[in-house]
Amino acid sequence: MSTFIEWPVDLSIVISTRNRATFLPSALQSLTKLKSKFQFEILIVDNASTDNTADVISRADTCGGRLRQLFVGDVGLGAARDAGWRACRGQIVAFTDDDCYPDPTYVDAMVEAFRSRPEAGCIGGRILLHDPADLRVTIDEGERPRELMPCQFVPAGNLHGANLAFRRSALEAVGGFDRQIGAGTPFPFEDVDAVAAVIWAGMPAWFDPAPVVRHHHRRRGDAALHQLFVGYDRGRGAYYAKYILRRSSRLEYLRAWWSITRGYSEGWGLVRVGREIKAFFTYLHHRKAYFFMVAAAPVVALCYAATAGRIAMYDLLRRLAKRSTARKAKKKNGVLRPQ
Repeated sequence: MSTFIEWPVDLSIVISTRNRATFLPSALQSLTKLKSKFQFEILIVDNASTDNTADVISRADTCGGRLRQLFVGDVGLGAARDAGWRACRGQIVAFTDDDCYPDPTYVDAMVEAFRSRPEAGCIGGRILLHDPADLRVTIDEGERPRELMPCQFVPAGNLHGANLAFRRSALEAVGGFDRQIGAGTPFPFEDVDAVAAVIWAGMPAWFDPAPVVRHHHRRRGDAALHQLFVGYDRGRGAYYAKYILRRSSRLEYLRAWWSITRGYSEGWGLVRVGREIKAFFTYLHHRKAYFFMVAAAPVVALCYAATAGRIAMYDLLRRLAKRSTARKAKKKNGVLRPQ
């Protein structure tokens, strides 16, 4: 790899990877197509890979001296991204994944998105599906800008880590990424956690459809979908726990979690809540918040029971309605005759 060129940097792109040497070359190749009127750099973070990831990065096109690599031994996307932004020099730090392909205009679009919103602490962009054969998940095809105001509940998945950028000053204000969470740990929620941290530090966040990446995630079939949703449920439960532990956001997150569970009317909703609760207590144990665990247990148990009862009632009503409809159909067809 050639010597890295020193220059003032408007935007840094950070891509973390772990044991994905087979798929990484496609992402690295897409970076060679980036064109911009702004100065940018690219940092590939090797998150303790044990395959030949380092060799793949070393052989990659340096994009005119813009690309370099960093090895991080602590496993987890939170640790990798935290080390990545600290090693960069851009006033804006954009994160994407090792299975994503940024559009050639990505740098210009993201810098302009921040310039048009000087108050924004972070901005997420559009994520399109690269391969139509892949499941239509982990994408965001929104076409209109939307804003997340400061000091409010941030729904998981509102902005995606596959296309998410921060002002350096915002990351400095919140202390960067939590190094103990993220993909590769029991608590996969580093993206929404970073967004929520910025929101609760008093800075708004935005979705802007102009910065685009294409996600080549390669997930296909029911098994892959189930595995993805299980991870999402675990991440949400731990995420809720972290912000319920915080006094400033506690009430807002309790209200939001309860409101979300009230919307479930089928059995899969109860399964989801069960996974979230398990991750909730696992995270509290990880944080050694034992008193909070004891205090929360009866409240959470009551909420779970209420959710189970409500779903059972909805199921009963559906069964009764179905039976009534069937009886009416039979009567109409002359199968049932008045006595």
